[in-house]
Amino acid sequence: MKSKLFSILALVFIFLISTSVNQTHDVQEFQAKAYYFSKSKMDLGKWGARLSEAQKKEVEARMKNRLEKSYVLSFNKEESVFNEEDQLDAISGATDSWGKNFAPGRQYKNVKTNTQLQEQEFYGKKFLINDALQPIEWRLESETKQIGNYSCFKATASIPTNDLTWYSFSWDKLRNTNDSDSTQVKEIKLTEVEAWYAPQIPVRHGPLEYWGLPGLILEVSADNTTMLCSKLVLNPEEVIEIIAPSKGKEVSKNEYQVIITEKMKEFRNNRMRQR
Repeated sequence: MKSKLFSILALVFIFLISTSVNQTHDVQEFQAKAYYFSKSKMDLGKWGARLSEAQKKEVEARMKNRLEKSYVLSFNKEESVFNEEDQLDAISGATDSWGKNFAPGRQYKNVKTNTQLQEQEFYGKKFLINDALQPIEWRLESETKQIGNYSCFKATASIPTNDLTWYSFSWDKLRNTNDSDSTQVKEIKLTEVEAWYAPQIPVRHGPLEYWGLPGLILEVSADNTTMLCSKLVLNPEEVIEIIAPSKGKEVSKNEYQVIITEKMKEFRNNRMRQR
């Protein structure tokens, strides 16, 4: 009887150990690359209304490298690295060095530790943004559609716009801040986000700030930009190295936004003095 009980316990122990090893093996071994293409609509506002159709097309051609971008998301079950592929300016043939000051840098996310590390370079100075992942309260919808070989489900969310664009700067944002009465409660502008995720790829990753759905995000639309996964490579033969960035002055997202805002104010004031 004791021998039989011992045998059963031994089998259970072996099963638990093998399950644990397999789970660890899965985390270490599963890896993939998702290639995304983004396209933004250009809003020329009142200034654009004065342009002819030919002039509008010329402006769009000059701005193409800022309106159309390519990205790569490398990931395993817990970690991901997201970065933009360099593109040449459609007119000059040079990289868009000015635009990179306000573009998202190489981004590392860890969904297990709720950590985000992101490289940012602002006018030659390097920063390492160390912060938590963007909290997103997704609303899971029943609507589905096919993206490539994957059946995807729709999810929506309302996210504070500043939280999605913390790495960028706009004079409108600065004017709104200056015009606001500090004694009044400031209205928080929200961006409506629509995402499509694939449960067949059960990871919680996605491009940019987006993550946290029960499947890889293959498409996401926010404001005037849509980002779509155009190619997905699962478990490639070549090992994918997912390395968290570590260089630069370490700051939070809010601290970085203050730094670039103050620097842009300084630039503006210097130009006004020169005039």
